[in-house]
Amino acid sequence: MFEGLSEKLQATFKRLRGKGKLTEADVTEALREVRIALLEADVNFKVVKELIARIKERSVGQEVLESLTPGQHVIKIVHEEIIRLMGGSESKISISSKPPTIIMLVGLQGAGKTTHGAKLANMLKKQGKHPLLVACDIYRPAAIKQLEVLGEQIKVPVFSLGQENPVKIASESLVFSRKNGNDVVIIDTAGRLHINEELMDELSRIKGNVKPHEILLVVDAMTGQDAVNAADAFHQQLGLDGVILSKLDGDTRGGAALSVKAVTGCPIKFAGTGEKMDALEVFHPDRIASRILGMGDVLTLIERAQQNVDEKKARELEEKIRKQELTLDDYLDQIKQLRSMGPLSSVLEMLPGIGKQLKGVEIDEKEFYKAEAIICSMTADERRKPILIKDSRKKRIAKGSGTTVVDVGRLLKQYEQTKKMMKQLSGLPGMGGAVKGGTKKGKKGKKQGKKSFPKFPFQI
Repeated sequence: MFEGLSEKLQATFKRLRGKGKLTEADVTEALREVRIALLEADVNFKVVKELIARIKERSVGQEVLESLTPGQHVIKIVHEEIIRLMGGSESKISISSKPPTIIMLVGLQGAGKTTHGAKLANMLKKQGKHPLLVACDIYRPAAIKQLEVLGEQIKVPVFSLGQENPVKIASESLVFSRKNGNDVVIIDTAGRLHINEELMDELSRIKGNVKPHEILLVVDAMTGQDAVNAADAFHQQLGLDGVILSKLDGDTRGGAALSVKAVTGCPIKFAGTGEKMDALEVFHPDRIASRILGMGDVLTLIERAQQNVDEKKARELEEKIRKQELTLDDYLDQIKQLRSMGPLSSVLEMLPGIGKQLKGVEIDEKEFYKAEAIICSMTADERRKPILIKDSRKKRIAKGSGTTVVDVGRLLKQYEQTKKMMKQLSGLPGMGGAVKGGTKKGKKGKKQGKKSFPKFPFQI
């Protein structure tokens, strides 16, 4: 996410180190680089001009705080201004006091309205709501079927009247929702390859009939400035309440995320971060700004962990670490829980400084499946007591998992390295005592772990 923009900004700030005071020349030179980086990221030029002016006004002549370097001081200012640019704080959906809450999704064809309608329904369902998806896109081939399949996948009902008038479908869905106790109605409307009068007229009539509490525009973050132009046009016609940015996990330059609030005045409420139905996040401007500037996003990582990590199993694992009873079954549990948090690369980039250190390191997600297949090909006794696994058993396990004997041996070696590391950890204060002569081995283990990291990422 925003890799190119992040790299350029960090390289610019690095040049400011070592100065006791920021002069106008220092700031001007740095901001020239920042301006270029933002324009290359496809941020609206008017937005860039205003942002640069505000940063310069705040930076010139200010004494560097005692505990900060000049570079860090400028980063702090840029960080605060980027947060302000994207809305300042998260923007929530307005839930009606009198159900149902009606949410109307609009946007261009291919932006991801249907998929993100289902993702939003899934998110609201987890929050205790009873959503209803409404199929009002009667023009795109298989659009209704797609929504029905997604609805079945997340166990959310879908209302459809086939090829009926979309205005009638939207109106009838409200009657259906009241009869069946659905407190949120999400209307998936039709899109076009370009904005035209026919599309806007239909959307205006749906709006007039159902009077939605929220009109959310779904825009493709990878289209950059075009997404902002589309948002502005829809806002002029319909009066948007917010924006959902899709494909924010892709090769996006950041222009849409940084520009849409400033140009339209509409806050970004959600961001699509993957293909799965749970890959939808509340948009936090402060967290996104931190990611852009390479500060990580620990809060989002914690929230993901809370949603995906089994607390009971975590306590059991802690107890096993204390007693030095880590088994290959525990390895398997950790792999599954880590995979449920999303792609490993996206998890690691949330840790401050990690993304930069791993620059150029290729993380093969298939190694997760390979390790899982190897462990699942073992007997229960072999998982509890890996010492039983000799050459003949390695061959059987390799054959059963579709891997090689070398792969099996590598997994077992890393398991032993991890057990040694856990033994040292169990001797730390708060984990049962003091470390007993493990410093040298710890360094060696750390070095070996780093060397083999690309092969088995779960060893982190």
